[in-house]
Amino acid sequence: MSYQSMIYYDVMETPVGDLTILATDEGILRVDYGRFDDLHSFYQTWTKKHLLRNSFTHDPEQSYVKQAAIELSEYFTREREAFTLPLICYGTPFQKNVWRALLENIPLGETRTYKDIAMRLQASQSVRAVGGAVNKNPFSIIVPCHRVIGSNGKLVGYAGGLDRKRQLLELESNQQQLKV
Repeated sequence: MSYQSMIYYDVMETPVGDLTILATDEGILRVDYGRFDDLHSFYQTWTKKHLLRNSFTHDPEQSYVKQAAIELSEYFTREREAFTLPLICYGTPFQKNVWRALLENIPLGETRTYKDIAMRLQASQSVRAVGGAVNKNPFSIIVPCHRVIGSNGKLVGYAGGLDRKRQLLELESNQQQLKV
């Protein structure tokens, strides 16, 4: 990734609240709950750490910002089950492995436990570390951390809040029921 890339953003309204999309000419950097203005301080720190710059341009027509908005809209209208966006991941190797496991191993309409993910990564003693990595997921909804539940089957630990997690799981459950 070029450190000279522009950082583009837009805010989209969704049934679960506003989402801010952050992208470069290479792909999606982040999708976070909330409005850009509320996240600006966090974004300044995050982009300075990872990209060595923190200048932002509001551009809803930038190709990846626009593609993300289209795919997320399709997800909420039950027209999309999987995302095709290029994701630019900044995190530890363990975090990246967890995020990849979420993408590859939790289909729409299904859930897995933190322990399931740890076992999948052959790190059965790392359930808490998996939880920490899930919590740091920079791609809300796209990397389906909302599909991870507690071992007891209860909804736990979602950075977007448990109400949003419940709404997303209900949306996906209803989407699966429509296909039968």
